[in-house]
Formats: sequence, C-alpha cells, structure tokens
Amino acid sequence: MLIDDDFDDAELFAEALSETGNNIAFTHFDDGRAAVEMLARSSRLPDLLFLDINLPSFSGWQCLTEIKKYDNLRDLYVIMYTTSTVEREKEIAKDLGASGFITKPQSYVELKKILKGLLSSQLENIREKSLF
Repeated sequence: MLIDDDFDDAELFAEALSETGNNIAFTHFDDGRAAVEMLARSSRLPDLLFLDINLPSFSGWQCLTEIKKYDNLRDLYVIMYTTSTVEREKEIAKDLGASGFITKPQSYVELKKILKGLLSSQLENIREKSLF
C-alpha cells in the first residue's frame, strides 16, 4: 500500500512495482486520514505500507502516530517514503515506530531497483532488516 498525495509518484510506484516480477496487489490512497480509517476497519492488512511525510491536512507523521494507536495496526510494517533527506526526520520516523525510511529516488530505474531489492526476499526477512 502507498499513501501519497502525488498521483504521478503513485503511478510510477505502481508501474515499478508491477515490473519487479512479483505478483503483488497494490493499493493507493492520497488521503492519510481515509487510509488509516480503512486500515483500522480492515481484516486484511497490507504486508508493506509506504507512507509519504508531506500529505496535506493529515501529515505522514500524524498518520503514523494514528496507526500505532490501534492494536491491530501496531505491528504494520511502515516505510516512510519521502523526498526528504533530512537525518532528523529519519530519527523521528524511528521514534514514532516506522520500520524504515526511504528517500524517493530521482529515477524510475532506481525506484524499480529499490522495490525489487525489497521484495526479492521473503517478507519475514524484510521485517528483520532495518531500512534506516
């Protein structure tokens, strides 16, 4: 799942994901609040959640904080996915319970490489790695 208000980024993400060679169901939300509400009610959660920091009206930080309040979402694997390269934001992400932090790559090829690398191992192995 990707929560990102930039539809161009989301489209590139979905396309790169489809080219990883994995059979993956992809869901995109452009509104963090709506995504959290849906996740809180859902019986089927995503294996990975990529979350942009700079969302309008309900930021990625607020989204992550809200996600961690729910018992059924507390262990959700959340990767902050942002244009930010600020080290302090990585620390904040870790403190708030994110599982990783990825700066949005500059090229489509690089994005595809990152996603392929992430998804090439079993999900159990991904969860054991630190993505900071």
